[in-house]
Amino acid sequence: MANQTVQLLGIRVNAYTYSSWLDQIGHWITEDGGSLKHICTVNPEFLVIAQKEPEFYRVLSQANACIPDGTGVLLAARWLGQKLPSRITGSDGIYRLAERAAADGWRIFLLGAAPGVAEEAAARLQSHYPGLAVVGTYAGSPAEQEAEAIIALVNQSQADILLVAYGAPRQDLWIDRYRDRLAVRMAMGVGGAFDFVAGKVPRAPYWMRRWGLEWLFRLIRQPWRWRRMLRLPVFVWLVLRYGSRPAVPRGLSEAV
Repeated sequence: MANQTVQLLGIRVNAYTYSSWLDQIGHWITEDGGSLKHICTVNPEFLVIAQKEPEFYRVLSQANACIPDGTGVLLAARWLGQKLPSRITGSDGIYRLAERAAADGWRIFLLGAAPGVAEEAAARLQSHYPGLAVVGTYAGSPAEQEAEAIIALVNQSQADILLVAYGAPRQDLWIDRYRDRLAVRMAMGVGGAFDFVAGKVPRAPYWMRRWGLEWLFRLIRQPWRWRRMLRLPVFVWLVLRYGSRPAVPRGLSEAV
């Protein structure tokens, strides 16, 4: 298993391939007495948000693994003289995870997205990977008043893996807040992955994904995202100025 990491703006990013990432998950699931392991996906936007929001920065810093979900993360690591072998995206990773789960008998719970989306995503994954055990689905929300019921549903399902689609940073803040009460071996936020799997939102063409241009496809289809895209040049500025170190609050407030 790959233990190599690189530092970007103070956040440790794991140098996994898809294969070593899945092997790591398998190790956590079969490890006797292991507590919940939290995987966070990171892209340039998340790293910028983390510099501005201390609680999100803490969650990313303390996660058991942060995986590079963004071409900009790989390019930034390369500019700093480090290397990340590949992106591990939530939208592609969910298929690879489901395939491995079907083969190895891992039980999965899908939490989040709009009502009915997790159910549709589960049905499609199970049609692709016969034998996949999706032991629970629920939309819900990260609202505190729903936490008790959601925790009970997840724990009663006896799931090994919890995938949470509440969007960043809410999904990872939620996992961190309740990690000591969730009886799963691994939890990970997957953003809009359920929408992609269920066919509610189209994915970028393969050539755009290959060249790291998914952001452009989303911007064309959803022009309201332009404000969020402004974080990309901010990320470049922060990496050029701070490199592997976290951005100081004063410098960040000047940039964002």
